[in-house]
Amino acid sequence: MATQKKHKAGFVSIIGKPNVGKSTLMNALVGERLSIITSKAQTTRHRIFGIISGDDFQVVYSDTPGILKPQYELHNSMMDYVNASLEDADLVLFVTDLYEKIEPEDPALARLKKANVPVLFIMNKMDLNKGSQADDKISYWMDHVEPEKVIKVSALKKENLEELFGAILEYLPEHPAYFPKEQLTDRPERFFGAEIIREKIFLNYKKEVPYSTEVAITDFEEEENIIRIRAEIYVERKSQRAILIGHKGEAIKKVGIESRLEMEAFFMKKVFLETYVKVADDWRKKERSLKNFGYDR
Repeated sequence: MATQKKHKAGFVSIIGKPNVGKSTLMNALVGERLSIITSKAQTTRHRIFGIISGDDFQVVYSDTPGILKPQYELHNSMMDYVNASLEDADLVLFVTDLYEKIEPEDPALARLKKANVPVLFIMNKMDLNKGSQADDKISYWMDHVEPEKVIKVSALKKENLEELFGAILEYLPEHPAYFPKEQLTDRPERFFGAEIIREKIFLNYKKEVPYSTEVAITDFEEEENIIRIRAEIYVERKSQRAILIGHKGEAIKKVGIESRLEMEAFFMKKVFLETYVKVADDWRKKERSLKNFGYDR
């Protein structure tokens, strides 16, 4: 009688400092666009599960906010998500890139030392590597990190992901699946609707406005041929509201059109989107506001 193949499953935490490509890496590994991606740092604010399953494995990736020194209550909440992902991780992917430097009392290293599980060191953005740049940077980090393996990838170009995935499976424990095999994420559809709008704001506005913005989906009604969505976009000051709306509403109209098109591609259904811009004074600094927006503390 044939021996049944053992099933592996576990939680893989993707951590690192802002803007090193963690979200791009998770999306590439899962094969779905679950986390928003922009060239600006600190775009990821929540912990997002991306799940990939096969007959004999299930990998539950956690995309986490970039590790930073908190300046607001929002940042504290973001770092709580990082800590939680390290506490239940079976494996950690520590992601860095060619340009990142270690700071004195580096917050990323401090959190990494709390991980009592195997760590894979991921050098991302290898498509930009010149000469010995990557090797020099890896040597620099190896004085501070003791990983099981060092793997060079380009998440953007999807280069060397097979080697990375093989290493992930190697270090996962034997365990039954944690989620139904067809499930891709732990987040509801309205969460991704809000994230799509927030991404378009990051892409269309400069300076502080994107960082001061939060999006709440107040209505999400799915019909046979269309999804009707009402979104409230919050900023911290009246001046930011004026910038977000723009002259004669042109700026927010552009965000709405781009968001609707992205949502239709994501949900594979027609979308009717209404957006309203409101002011929530200093919401990033207030625990009650953060709780209302779905941040756990």
